[in-house]
Amino acid sequence: MNNKILKKICGLFGYRLVDKKFFKNNRLISSHSVLSIKKILTELFKQNQITSIAQIGANDGVRFDDLNEFINKYKVQSLLVEPIKDHFVKLQLKYNNLNFVKLENSAILIDKQISFLYKVDEKFFFHYGSHIPGITSFDKNHLLKHGVNTKHIVKEVINSITVKELFDKHDIKKLDLLYVDTEGYDGRIVMDFLSNTDMKPVIIFEYIHIDNNIFKDLLSQLNKNEYQIFSINENAICFPNSKKISLSF
Repeated sequence: MNNKILKKICGLFGYRLVDKKFFKNNRLISSHSVLSIKKILTELFKQNQITSIAQIGANDGVRFDDLNEFINKYKVQSLLVEPIKDHFVKLQLKYNNLNFVKLENSAILIDKQISFLYKVDEKFFFHYGSHIPGITSFDKNHLLKHGVNTKHIVKEVINSITVKELFDKHDIKKLDLLYVDTEGYDGRIVMDFLSNTDMKPVIIFEYIHIDNNIFKDLLSQLNKNEYQIFSINENAICFPNSKKISLSF
């Protein structure tokens, strides 16, 4: 089928085709950029601006984890949230007996929406790349978009907790960094955080999978809360106006 005709048909149904070259080139230039999340985090920690962290979507503490080395090096007060039991068990082993790390085996609940998550059955991991354990999502389509065979997808019933309940439970009243990576649910979580807490940390979240309308509302809310925003590697980096950082290249 002619590509232009396919694009028009998709447009009629509210969908838009995006060239795979865009994503490949975007990720390629990001891998060569002098500015990275690790660079930002390194400067924040060196300048003693991060003493407390909440990481929502901590996975197993190793895979796709930008914070692990900083938590261990600076012994920063950390709350790590991970709903998938297999990942959480590995997270417990990773941070065993560290009194400055708290762990929560729950998903963040908003409007009573989440009681289970979709994931790839571990026995089918060999069919896919190393990223597959990290794409667990409340949205089955998120896995399908990554090329996962629907027969390889299973549901896992999970515990859930609201943002306010989470911070109340762990008695957190001050936060310097909120780091969110929840494969598409990030926007709702950050909006709920801004609406239900008075804390103003640096916020880092993956925006690439967020629904466009939710993302627009979130950016508007961040602006109202006096955040400055820029993007790195498909992540939004949000600085409250009160926090200053100098970068050297």
